[in-house]
Amino acid sequence: MFSHLCIGINDFDRAFDFYSAITPPLGLELKFCDSERSWASWQTPEAPRPLLVIGKPFDGKAATAGNGQMVAWLANSRAQVEHVYRVALEQGATCEGPPGLRPYYHEHYFGAYFRDPDGNKLCVCCHQPE
Repeated sequence: MFSHLCIGINDFDRAFDFYSAITPPLGLELKFCDSERSWASWQTPEAPRPLLVIGKPFDGKAATAGNGQMVAWLANSRAQVEHVYRVALEQGATCEGPPGLRPYYHEHYFGAYFRDPDGNKLCVCCHQPE
């Protein structure tokens, strides 16, 4: 469905460390890292797309978090949701909603919400029963 998702960042080293910590538990591998251009990308090992890309905005202005925008990763289990959430907080994320059931989405929706160090809202969720 998607070719790539871009997340705007301001401090490349901080963002790279953050995403390098939370992507492996989701099964993503580093595709490229170019610190001179301040961008990097991760993907699943079995497919060339979609890509998760972090980088400074091309217009040279500061990256800002969009109100109502969020990137959500699909987890294989509730334990994986909890693990990624814990790693994210250890890497400087701020909580936007701890791991738990969100039955107002559907009966088995289990998600966790957090913001990266640049304020981008992120989610990890599982749609499977426990």
